[in-house]
Amino acid sequence: MAVEDTVRTDPAVQRTLSLLQEILEECRPRDFAVRLWEGTTLEPEPGQPARFTLVLQHPGALRRMFSRPDELGLAEAYIRDDCDVEGQIEAVIGVGERLLSRPRSFWEKLRYGRQLLKVPVRGREQGGRPGAKLRGEKHSLGRDRQAVSYHYDVSNEFYALFLDRQMVYSCAYFAGPEEDLDIAQERKLEYICRKLRLRPGERLLDIGCGWGGLILHAAQHHGVEALGITLSQPQAELAEQRIRQAGLAGRCRAEVRDYRELDAPGAYDKLVSIGMVEHVGADHLSEYFGAAWRLLRPGGVFLNHGIGESLGRPRRQGRSFTTAYVFPDGEVPPISAVLRAAEEALFEVRDAESLREHYALTLRHWVRRLEARHQEALGHVGETTYRIWRLYMAGAAARFARGYLNVYQTLLVKPDQGKSGLPLTRGDWY
Repeated sequence: MAVEDTVRTDPAVQRTLSLLQEILEECRPRDFAVRLWEGTTLEPEPGQPARFTLVLQHPGALRRMFSRPDELGLAEAYIRDDCDVEGQIEAVIGVGERLLSRPRSFWEKLRYGRQLLKVPVRGREQGGRPGAKLRGEKHSLGRDRQAVSYHYDVSNEFYALFLDRQMVYSCAYFAGPEEDLDIAQERKLEYICRKLRLRPGERLLDIGCGWGGLILHAAQHHGVEALGITLSQPQAELAEQRIRQAGLAGRCRAEVRDYRELDAPGAYDKLVSIGMVEHVGADHLSEYFGAAWRLLRPGGVFLNHGIGESLGRPRRQGRSFTTAYVFPDGEVPPISAVLRAAEEALFEVRDAESLREHYALTLRHWVRRLEARHQEALGHVGETTYRIWRLYMAGAAARFARGYLNVYQTLLVKPDQGKSGLPLTRGDWY
């Protein structure tokens, strides 16, 4: 513990150190450092490597962090710079979960509360990106547009800083943990096309096409006629620009449209949805799969790729940082609920594959790439937005690594009088 006797004369330092030492008893063995605003540092315990340093930026930092002891309270203290994290931010997630998950008696809460009241009130004003405030009925067309715009309309240039060259904003498909992100994302796009068994001239609909990476790949390498839809105007504009640059305007296009607005029964040979089902809502899965069933021709195939929570994951206390600042109205129902809704819509489930480890790897790539271009990011978004994305992606990586979250590719078929049209093996996928 590097604490000079001279700093003990500062009451704010004394109170902060006293409370810190009690809190950190729950983090043993402690493999991280804590540095106060004036330089006093609590080093990791002997023999423990310093995975990160938690920096308290001002005398009121601890009060701002723990006055509301839930996930959102800790997250807001970080994004408004009451505290900072130097080093492996993913490692912070486990520490926060440990502190928040421990059951506390009424008397413990009262004692902590009294100690927090002794810490100075002063802090920093919260600025930058505000929390989401959506209007209208949840998962109505208008509110869903607001939710999508809140997340995706931040800045195309900002996303380009940490995504691969195709700007694919979903998990990659790695051959090994050290593989380059661009290669792994290219492999993922090709893997999806192989699962769909795309053929030249087929009509492909991509529900939630992002910046157009998949429809471009499918048109270029598999000769399909592809339509991608998104609720984000900036995404559609960039996707259209990329389509024109690739010389594919005659066979590929991106539009701003909700899947519920498409009125084209049986118009598509193949459907794909990558990372969009999380925006649908658990109570609207039947509507989602029902719309997909109507749009698909008999014998057609639908690949649905989405995140699902584990039924055995620890229940969170308090409000969610992700729904407040990242994906408002976002929901990740377990795979069992998704498959049930698909079957109730009369789809036949032909394959379900977990890519959980792949998403943890992908998110770690994104975090490293974003951190490496911090100053460039500030040219497109503010510091608060940078911190929100750094924290959310690191937190998601930790939850995928622990198995609290999963991601599944589900292959569904609309049978044609009992005929699936699929081969007997998956050999052509590989």
